[in-house]
Order: sequence, then structure tokens, then C-alpha cells
Amino acid sequence: MTAAENVCYTLINVPMDSEPPSEISLKNDLGNCDLSAFLTSFPPLEKGDVKLKTEALKKVIIMILNGEKLPGLLMTIIRFVLPLQDHTIKKLLLVFWEIVPKTTPDGRLLQEMILVCDAYRKDLQHPNEFIRGSTLRFLCKLKEAELLEPLMPAIRACLEHRHSYVRRNAVLAIYTIYRNFEHLIPDAPELIHDFLVNEKDASCKRNAFMMLIHADQDRALDYLSTCIDQVQTFGDILQLVIVELIYKVCHANPSERARFIRCIYNLLQSSSPAVKYEAAGTLVTLSSAPTAIKAAAQCYIDLIIKESDNNVKLIVLDRLIELKEHPSHERVLQDLVMDILRVLSTPDLEVRKKTLQLALDLVSSRNVEELVIVLKKEVIKTNNVTEHEDTDKYRQLLVRTLHSCSVRFPDMAANVIPVLMEFLSDNNEAAAADVLEFVREAIQRFENLRPLIVEKMLEVFHSIKSVKIYRGALWILGEYCSTKEDIQSVMTEVRRSLGEIPIVESEIKKEAGELKPDEEVSVGPAQKLVTEMGTYATQSALSSSRPAKKEEDRPPLRGFLLDGDFFVAASLATTLTKIALRYMSLVQEKKKQNSFNAEAMLLMATILHLGKSSLPKKPITDDDVDRISLCLKVLSECSPLMNDIFNKECRQSLSHMLSAKLEEEKLSQKKESEKRNVTIQPDDPISFMQLTAKNEMSSKEDQFQLSLLAAMGNTQRKEAADPLASKLNKVVTQLTGFSDPVYAEAYVHVNQYDIVLDVLVVNQTSDTLQNCTLELATLGDLKLVEKPSPLTLAPHDFANIKANVKVASTENGIIFGNVVYDVSGAASDRNCVVLSDIHIDIMDYIQPASCTDAEFRQMWAEFEWENKVTVNTNIIDLNEYLQHILKSTNMKCLTPEKALSGYCGFMAANLYARSIFGEDALANVSIEKPIHLGPEAPVTGHIRIRAKSQGMALSLGDKINLSQKKTSL
Repeated sequence: MTAAENVCYTLINVPMDSEPPSEISLKNDLGNCDLSAFLTSFPPLEKGDVKLKTEALKKVIIMILNGEKLPGLLMTIIRFVLPLQDHTIKKLLLVFWEIVPKTTPDGRLLQEMILVCDAYRKDLQHPNEFIRGSTLRFLCKLKEAELLEPLMPAIRACLEHRHSYVRRNAVLAIYTIYRNFEHLIPDAPELIHDFLVNEKDASCKRNAFMMLIHADQDRALDYLSTCIDQVQTFGDILQLVIVELIYKVCHANPSERARFIRCIYNLLQSSSPAVKYEAAGTLVTLSSAPTAIKAAAQCYIDLIIKESDNNVKLIVLDRLIELKEHPSHERVLQDLVMDILRVLSTPDLEVRKKTLQLALDLVSSRNVEELVIVLKKEVIKTNNVTEHEDTDKYRQLLVRTLHSCSVRFPDMAANVIPVLMEFLSDNNEAAAADVLEFVREAIQRFENLRPLIVEKMLEVFHSIKSVKIYRGALWILGEYCSTKEDIQSVMTEVRRSLGEIPIVESEIKKEAGELKPDEEVSVGPAQKLVTEMGTYATQSALSSSRPAKKEEDRPPLRGFLLDGDFFVAASLATTLTKIALRYMSLVQEKKKQNSFNAEAMLLMATILHLGKSSLPKKPITDDDVDRISLCLKVLSECSPLMNDIFNKECRQSLSHMLSAKLEEEKLSQKKESEKRNVTIQPDDPISFMQLTAKNEMSSKEDQFQLSLLAAMGNTQRKEAADPLASKLNKVVTQLTGFSDPVYAEAYVHVNQYDIVLDVLVVNQTSDTLQNCTLELATLGDLKLVEKPSPLTLAPHDFANIKANVKVASTENGIIFGNVVYDVSGAASDRNCVVLSDIHIDIMDYIQPASCTDAEFRQMWAEFEWENKVTVNTNIIDLNEYLQHILKSTNMKCLTPEKALSGYCGFMAANLYARSIFGEDALANVSIEKPIHLGPEAPVTGHIRIRAKSQGMALSLGDKINLSQKKTSL
């Protein structure tokens, strides 16, 4: 039976605080009044009995579910409860007859069930449609043919009832009876086919069609053939079933594709988003023709744009990404890049991120120009929008996408750079840093664009607000200004940004002359005005010639220095040294050389003077003093060696870094393409679709079944598709000892956001254990969803109890508890067996992730919880230890392999991972090999872990401590 055919479950709420009633008290409640008296007279006092019987019946149902055997109550319920016409009683009776044992120990039907069968025959002829419909639903769950046989005429008659609720449940009842006991209604497919032809209600047609699909597919196809042109006019629930039928038929018999593919094309235009989604997915599996792929992709894009739910958008985007993974489909999707970019109108950042990544994967030389135009427009739009956290992040995404486009297609860089460089003066430092990184790479890679970039950089230089961006801009200008005019322009901009020099003297003068006599408040000339009432009014204006605060008038660089940020001064000194050395090589006139050199040295000297004075908020550091002093010494000596270091070696270092980064990107792209390309071995058998047997075709995975299982959370891994194999792979956690009265062990199934405990409880005594209850409690961010129901265990009996635990965050959790029970017939208190603790491993929730160096540094500075772990291991190789830590913690190494290659006795690497709850975990590994202790000495050092939450940092540290030492096999 497929998952789609499973009947629904009835959920019953069990109150845990009440004591279980006895069989005698239940008999008194159920039969507390004579039946004839109850039916003939309805005095007000006796009407309350229905409520009492309702409560008693609920208790009976709960006790039977808990394993109690109540044979004496069966006749009581038939005599005093079954004849009642109360709707609540009738609903409860349906549940009762579903769970109560209907046969004797030797398998024969109980005599009392004949009376029950007669009662339900009357209910199937009841004038109330709810009672008829709910009775028909109950019959779907009956497994006794002797009970169903007398009811068949009444069930058939329900197909002609006036109300659709009765008719659609009658179809379901006939379907389940036909599937389980075909001899009771052998003509069911023909009967339902005739019913389907004449039926008008959409839900009834859907149920009837669903039955024909599973019971008699040929009849279903015959019906579909007669109305295939009207499919678009059907309701969406029927259209979904038609899509499923077409998929199953074409999957089993590929020759039928041509017959139904036009119908699937038509359903792409359905008004229901669900039908369009399923039709597009079916079309892709049925045909790999470019027109079919394009139609399906276009349908997906329309769904993303029109649907308001972001979850739906992300699901459909994933389907588009899956399409792209197929090499033959990628070419078709490349023509739809502009349509895909329409999704950027969605405000959700996650949707935009996936869309940009998809567009970047699909971009080619044919559409890159259009892509860049759209992205430029989006960047400009973000500049005009009110500042918001997501706006800033979206701008960063756009900048990075344009960066990648320009690297892959150098011709586009000239169009992109002027637009992006405007954002160097942006208030959002992260977006400006991304632009700066892009500009630095572009100016190194594309020599023809250097004049344009330098010109644009000089234009925006004075308006840069962030000191970090200012330092980067200074470095680029100092490194790539190669003409005399550009060098002089840089010096002019630096002087403009620094303000009047010497800085200390001008600041002291400004402090002393802050209030001047001519800056007094003056009153402007009075002005006569006529009001709305016609009277005269006099208006005067107070004006002051006093300037704004001096901080607002300060040039940017001067402001940074007075705030105590002298690291930018060290960068400025390096830049001035580079351009001064380059100027001396370009200009032969000695006087001009000395003049430029002296100006550069004067600027450095005045900054040193300022740093030593008391004017800045923070004094200059020794490192910055050493750097500026070194630059002064270099300019005073002008040695060729220093000239080479400043003007050649720096650029070579950048070139090496960029080439290593590009090589790493190419390697990752190559790995991705190798994954996507299906490798076929020379000796693989060739599969011809026309020669494939039907049973081989049907063995392929059913997409509808897989999607339904995924929705139910039952997706199984490919390597453990067999449930028995998946259980064998799990470690059994023993909860009690073998000598305990109750033995318990558990399988711990970790899903994404919850943990399912499958606990086996074994009664090892010769007594019946009543109210055997598994009591659980949790420690950490774990929450028990519901308490397991109590059981009754016969002597040496066993049972499985399942408990769900919700997980709220990534930290080590502990589940502990006990098993309590009563011994049947004993007068003692409840017995208790304490369970061993179950430890939940943090690694089940941590997944490797990647981020940029800038993001890593930013998070490292922001996260307040740090856990320092001392390396204590028996591993003697640095690289082997790093790989061992990566494997143990599920983290990803952000440091490139090239940087870790070679052997020098020490190693430093950055690691990053993210939990399924969106929590970030950072780690910095600093290890060394103590050579003086010999070649067999183990690795030493520290691992520093940082996280936003204390639990994450501590749990990850515990995991590293536990797994540091390599166990010998």
C-alpha cells in the first residue's frame, strides 16, 4: 500500500492526572438507567445520563488503547449506548468499534458483533448525512469481511445520496473494501467508472478517479481520454490526480508519452499553483526536449514571482537549481537568465541570494551584458532605498555578483567599475569593503583600466567616511599611480584631506581662537507681514555667524588622526614613500625631486608630532611610530633596495595572492563540474528505453511517492534505504541493566529539528505490569513534546514506546528519566527503575559552511563567548591533526590549501561551521611541532573557539577535548 493510500489516524488526548477507573464503575456509568425507560420518557434528570455515558465511553477507549481487556463491557455498550442518537456518542462508538477486539482467541467473529453490524446498517440509511458519511469512513478501517458483507447493499446505495459528503466517503469505502476483499464487490471498478461519468462534484470525482488509478488503470485512462480536452476546466484536486496518473502511466509505459504530454502542457496554464508545480515537475521527468524544459522552467519562474510565501519561493528555486545541475538543461536555462532575475523583486534576502547564485552559474558570454545592466540598476536602487539591514546585505550580494561577472568576463569590468566606485563613500562599511576588494583585484588584473580606476578613486577619495576603506584607497593610489600628474593629484588630495599643517600648531590656534568678537549674535532687520486675519505682525530673525563645531569642519584624514586612529597614518606613510620614490624616477630635475620628497617627509613628521602630543583621543602606538620612522629613513636615504621592496615586491605579493585565489576557485569549479558530469565506464551496459521490461521501469523511483515521503519527514538516505539496515547502523543505547525487572534500550533517531527515541521495554518478571510509564526529562535546550502513554505489559511481554524531543539550539543535551509501573494484585507503592542518561551529540546539528575572510574577522570581533582548548594529542603530524579536527567537528577549513602546504614546524588555520539553527561557530587552530623534543613528539598548541552563545562554544570545546587523541585501530 502506498503512502498516498494510507487512511488517516485518529488522535486521542489522554488526561494524565486522573486515576484509571475500574470495570465495575464503568458498567454502572454506562448502564445507569434502564434502556426502555430512557427511550420512552425523557425527564430532565435523565438527560444528564448522556453526558455521563460520553465520559465513561472515553475512559473505556483510553483503557483499551493502554492494553486493558474489558470483555464484560461489550454487551453493556451494545444494550445501553449503541441505540443512542447523540452525535458525540456515535463518533466515540466509531473509535470504540475500531479498536475493540472483534474475534475470539481462535479467530472467530464474536456473536455480539451481529448486533453491531445491524446498528451500522441502520446508520448507513440514516437521514442525517454526517452520520452516514462518518460511518462510511469508519468502514474503511474495518478488516473483517463477515462484518462488511451484510452492509454492501447499503454502501452501494450511498453512491446515489443527494449529499456529496456521503457520496465521496462511499467511494472511499468501496475502494478499501475492493482492495482488501475483492470478492465482496467484484464489479467495483465498473461501478465507480459509471459513477464518475455522471458525477458533477469535484471532490467525489477526485476520489473516484483516484480509486480507478489504483484499482483499474485502464478504465481511468479510458475516462481521461474521453475528457482530455476539458481537463483545464476541472477542479484543482482532480487535476492533481490526473497529473499523478499521467506520470505513473508514462513512467511504466514510455510509449504513452506522446498521448498525454499535450495534456501536461495545458495544465501548466492551470489557475492552481499546486497543479502548475506538479505539472512542471512531471513534464521534466517525461521529456528532456528543450521546449519542455523551457516551458517547465518558465512555469517555475512564474510561480516564484506570483507566490507570496517565501518558503514556496525557496522550494521552487531549489527545483530550478536541480534543473541546472543537468548538463543538457543548463543551455536552455541560460536563455531564461533575464526571467530568473525578475525574482529579485522579492524583498526576502535568502530568495535574492539563491537567485543571484543561480544567475551567476548560468551566465555566459551571450547574456552577461544584459545581466550586468540589470544588476547595475539594482545596485542604484539600493542607494535610493531607506537604510535597512537587509538592504545593506543585498547591496553586498550585488557587489559580489558583479565582482564575479567582471572576473569571468573582463570586458564587463569597464562598465561596472564606475558605478560601484560611488559606493566607496557609503556609510555601510561592509558594502564599501566589498567594492574596494573588487577594485583592488580589477586594477591588478586589467592594466587597461588602471587610468580609469585611479581617476575615479581620486574623485571619491575625499568623501570616504570609513577609516578602513580610507586605508585601502590609500594603498591602491600609492601602488598604481604611475604618471607624474597622478602622483601630484594624490599628494594634492592627501594635503586636502589632512588640512592645514603643522597639525598641532593649527589645532592649538583653533582651540585658542574658538570664540571671536565678530561671532556675536546679531538681529536681522524686522519685517512686516500680513496674517490671514488681515492684521499686521512683525517678524525678526536671530542669526549667528558662529561656525559649526570644529569636528564637522575637519577634513576626513585629520579627523581620523585626532580620534587616535594612527594605523591609517602608517598606511599614509607607506603610500607617500611609494609615490615619492616613483616621482624621483619619473622627474629628472633635482629641485622638484627634493621639493616633493621634503613635502612627503613634512607630512610624516607633522603626524608623528601630533601622535606624541596630547591632542588626539588616543596616543600613537609604538608600531605606528616605527613604521613612519622607517618610511622617513627610506626617503632620506633613497637606496635602490628599498625602492624595489616598496614599488615591486608589494605588488608581486598581491599578484601571488590573487593567482592563488583564482587557482582555488578554478579547482572548486572543476570539482563541482566533475560531480555534475555523469561518468560512464566503457563496460557499462547500454539501456534502450524501448527494450526495457516493464518491471524494470517500475523499479525506478516514483517522484510522487518520494515527494510525499519528504513532506512526511520520512526521507531515507540512499545508502540506508532499507529500514532494517538503517536501524543496524544505529548504536543501541542501553538504559537499564539485564537484571532489572524492566529492561529498556533505545534507538536515538536524530532528525533535523527533533529527536525520536524508540525505546524497547521488556517485562522480565512473571507478573503483569500495569500503568507502565516511561517518564523522561531533559537538560539543555531540549523539550519533550508529549508524555508517552502508559502501557500494560503481560509477563515476559515487551513493547516499543516512542517519544519526541524538540531541539531548540546547538548545544550538548542530556535526556534522563525512569520507568514506573504497578504490579497487578500487589498492594505496594509504584515501582521505579532509573534509566541511564542519553547524551545528544552536538555534531548531529553542525554542518560545514564557508564565509569570506572579512565576514570571519567581523564575527570573530562580535562574538563574546570564547573557549580556549589546549591541544593534548598523540598525533605527531600537523596536517594530520588538522584533518582529524575537521573530521571530528564537521567544520570547514577556510585557510587555502596552498597556505597550509609545506612544512615549517607550525601551522595556523581558521575553521568555520554553521548549525541547522543558523548559529555560527568559529575556530582558530594554532599548533606547532616541538622539534627540540624529537621527531616523535606530539603536536602542541591551542584551539580558540568563538560563538554567539555560551552553549555552542562549550559544547564544541568538549567535543574537541573528547576526540583529540587518535584511537589506534
